[in-house]
Amino acid sequence: MATLQNILYKVRSVALIGNTDVEVNGLCIDSRRVVPGNVFIASRGVHTDGHQFIESAIEKGAVAIICEEIPEWNYKHVTYVKVTNAAEACGMMASNFYDNPSEKLILTGVTGTNGKTTVATLQFKLFRSLGYSCGLLSTVSNRINDEVIPAAYTTPDAITINILLADMAKKGCQYAFMEVSSHAIHQQRIAGLHFAGGIFTNITHDHLDYHKTFEEYLRVKKSFFDGLSSTAFALANLDDKNGSVMLQNTQAKKAAYSLKNMGDFKGTILENNLSGLIMNVDGEEVHFRLIGEFNAYNLLAVYGSSVLLGKEKKEVLQHLSALTGAEGRFDYLISPREHIIGIVDYAHTPDALLNVLATIKNLRQGHERIITVAGCGGDRDKTKRPVMGEVAAQYSDKVIFTSDNPRSEDPDTIIREMEAGVPLTMKRKCISVSDRKEAIRIACNLAEKEDIILIAGKGHEKYQEIKGVRHHFDDKETLQRIFEELEK
Repeated sequence: MATLQNILYKVRSVALIGNTDVEVNGLCIDSRRVVPGNVFIASRGVHTDGHQFIESAIEKGAVAIICEEIPEWNYKHVTYVKVTNAAEACGMMASNFYDNPSEKLILTGVTGTNGKTTVATLQFKLFRSLGYSCGLLSTVSNRINDEVIPAAYTTPDAITINILLADMAKKGCQYAFMEVSSHAIHQQRIAGLHFAGGIFTNITHDHLDYHKTFEEYLRVKKSFFDGLSSTAFALANLDDKNGSVMLQNTQAKKAAYSLKNMGDFKGTILENNLSGLIMNVDGEEVHFRLIGEFNAYNLLAVYGSSVLLGKEKKEVLQHLSALTGAEGRFDYLISPREHIIGIVDYAHTPDALLNVLATIKNLRQGHERIITVAGCGGDRDKTKRPVMGEVAAQYSDKVIFTSDNPRSEDPDTIIREMEAGVPLTMKRKCISVSDRKEAIRIACNLAEKEDIILIAGKGHEKYQEIKGVRHHFDDKETLQRIFEELEK
């Protein structure tokens, strides 16, 4: 329990009706979940406006309403606080209500288009390996040491974040590692959190259905670094042309990592094959279990951030060399008899798909064909669909366009939009099969000895969302089953 006055600390309020010396037993942003004694925060979302549900929240027992517009009618037994930004207020209030858990942890945030999950997961695994009690908030799962809490979104809402962080602090975690999406930054889900550091991986074409322009997407990402304190660090990928942009104007200690330029943390790839990466990192030659140039960047980000957090370089590299990546990120199987390599990867942007396919091309001994199964999600950025189609066709010997998570859209329409990006000279190598399981089966049937199959887009996901319903579907599980059937 806390008083409304206490949890309003640092919240920018512009008007008040009622008494703030009222006891509060919880915060709620969903009027359907309000219970007596709650504060209801009426924020304006992408699809709904919480102000429409104020009366419903009061009927369910809300004792206070946080809103950007106080309704013309109001109940005298309820306190109304008008704020400039309800979403931001929610983050501040959640931090206060749960006793500012991010200040009890050493919390780092990872943002960028690609690599967030791998970097955050590797940070978590590394610090667990170093003997620390840790928490993880990621797309794949939220973790408190060995306890796994399923994740529904890249970054949960502000209340859920603080509940998770408070649980981490209560269970003795010293560090927490968190993916920070552009949606979470823009929607103020991280407002009120204290970050010890921020990492920028890269920024490419994505989420323009939400941000509308690349410039806005870039601005949102940068605002995360602009908000870091002078006691934090800001670590950026210097080889991304916008890496240095992220470091402009931040109060945090600036640092950079690089494969191609002179960064504070410098790496060079010596060997890259299916057994992993051999790299020179700041003068030390290290063998890593991860594969591909994109993972070389991820490893450098983890290494650099760990050193900035005060860990010893050689010890970090020793432990990092033994780690595997995140589920659904260049996750591969090899069929026993034909030695066909099947790779499952979350690549769902043109740049991510290009990185994975380029890595596969570099791994080939010469004769193996690359067969790619790819789709695009529905109700998301449509402009990337033809680009995804072009990338898949250009870097593969055979392409099967299929359904991803079509959501409310027609899968065949999405596929046609991907096909539109394929150059005429490459059309013959592409086929379309909207049933994803059948597409994977066809890819396996087409594959010959030692060919490489890439199944892109869904990675770790255990579902396929069609018309608002999530059906069980696991790319790796499906691939494994088909491999077993074909081996009989």
